[in-house]
Amino acid sequence: MKLELYYAPKTCALVPYATLTEAGADFTVHNMNSRSGALKTPEYLRLNPKHKVPVLVIDGEPLTENVAIQIFIHRTFPQTKLLPQDPKQEIKAISLMAWFASTIHPHLTPNARPENYCDLPGSADAVKRAGNKLLFEDFRIAEDLLSGREFFFDHFTAPDAYFFWCFRRAITFKLDLSQFPNCRAFVERLQQRPSLQKVLAHEQAVEAEFTRTAQPLN
Repeated sequence: MKLELYYAPKTCALVPYATLTEAGADFTVHNMNSRSGALKTPEYLRLNPKHKVPVLVIDGEPLTENVAIQIFIHRTFPQTKLLPQDPKQEIKAISLMAWFASTIHPHLTPNARPENYCDLPGSADAVKRAGNKLLFEDFRIAEDLLSGREFFFDHFTAPDAYFFWCFRRAITFKLDLSQFPNCRAFVERLQQRPSLQKVLAHEQAVEAEFTRTAQPLN
């Protein structure tokens, strides 16, 4: 099986990079600069007309959307147990990832691209405040779910990788997240995992290369 991951720094493409690494999968990474227009070229739009990452190309067939990609990785590498083995817990894990994808992720975006939500001059700060109010409500729920727990389930699973990206992305926006100590401790723990260390090192190297070649990256 040939696996190719289309990845961009700071994006949620971190999630399949981490879980593929956890699974010991052999995969090729295509580094994309999401701020340079690389995701809107005719070539990339043929691969993914949604002009987003991640895309996991499986024997030439593209698969998009993180929840679906995580389920595929779990089913292809079941020994890694990237989802809980108990059917009820597995469904709960998929539900949790769907919440990250459909709610937390969109509430992060106003910090990066406020102009996508309102194009009135001087509206950026108001857009960010509105988005962050919703984001902090999300993090309060996650804070309670992580109370007294190392992971969301009994061991590391794909939802952990996804929430790691969500909360770490909020950290990069320099938000005051002091009211979420469980979430902060969770991110600090996961940063010690070899899979996360590998993707973070890759992110740093790719950002440095994009900067060196004068391609702007937020």
